[in-house]
Amino acid sequence: MKTKDIEFNADDLVGSVESFADHLKGSRKLTLRTKTMPLPPRVRRFTPAQVRAIRKRLNVSQPVFAALLNIPPVTAISWERGRRQPTGAALRLLDIARRHPEVLVAV
Repeated sequence: MKTKDIEFNADDLVGSVESFADHLKGSRKLTLRTKTMPLPPRVRRFTPAQVRAIRKRLNVSQPVFAALLNIPPVTAISWERGRRQPTGAALRLLDIARRHPEVLVAV
């Protein structure tokens, strides 16, 4: 079994800590080129019943639900009837609404 010697480089360690401190202060932007961070898992499709359950959990009508999601009411109705499927950012927003419904009604 091959082993690899790892050299301790204090300058690299200090530089990494300083970069992270700059990011926390807002003076340096965190990018995927410079740091590795876990991304949330992909959101699977929602069934019409799941979309309806999210709306009912919020205790709002279809037009109000559409307004909360910033989509046309016909789109929300189509999702609930299964004529259309939410995609892209709408899937992520529905997932957030399912997990943390209070976020949509927060002022």
